[in-house]
Amino acid sequence: MGYLTTHILDTTKGVAAADVKIQLFKHSKDGQRQLLHTTITNDDGRCDQPLLEAESFTAGVYELEFAIDEYFAKQGIEITEPSFLNTVVIRFGISDEEAHYHIPLLVSPYSYNTYRGS
Repeated sequence: MGYLTTHILDTTKGVAAADVKIQLFKHSKDGQRQLLHTTITNDDGRCDQPLLEAESFTAGVYELEFAIDEYFAKQGIEITEPSFLNTVVIRFGISDEEAHYHIPLLVSPYSYNTYRGS
């Protein structure tokens, strides 16, 4: 069975982003979102377990929400109010239920980048 993971790197400091709140949602065909999972990144900027796996890992459209404004506020980095980046949202599709989907997030207070990792 496939599974979903993520990893966050703070490009401001060049370190893993620890203690970031992440929420995972699944979109239904009628446009509704269902919250599937909430977690916090560990010291390595990763989650201790996959966000989705086994029978929960099904094809569909998903969204990851990363509480980046909260993370940078805890770091004591001076940013504008309201912050330029609040919650970073990444919407993506899963089509192969046997594959590993990895969604890295590289983030600073003013930009982010993502891609399908391995």
